[in-house]
Amino acid sequence: MAFYSIGIHQYRVEAHYPLIAYQPGQKVTVIFESAHPTKAKVYRFWGYWILWEELIGSIVALIVLFQVAVSITNNPSAGSLKEQLAYQPEKKTKYD
Repeated sequence: MAFYSIGIHQYRVEAHYPLIAYQPGQKVTVIFESAHPTKAKVYRFWGYWILWEELIGSIVALIVLFQVAVSITNNPSAGSLKEQLAYQPEKKTKYD
């Protein structure tokens, strides 16, 4: 836990994040909104800027969108398949 005070009020915030370990008594920077001092976070790149929930949600969205793209390109419509099969490359001169 990280403890901080604003005036006479004392607050605490969870300072344990995966892959980050703090030593007891170690000083850390705490960021909070002045209107809501109980909603504070320890200022670190991991845990403040990037959260586990956001990371997992982004990975799931990436996988879903990749699967949608693969399914669209693997199942072309009849018209586009006919156009692809009828394609003949143009004969061009080497230097146009």
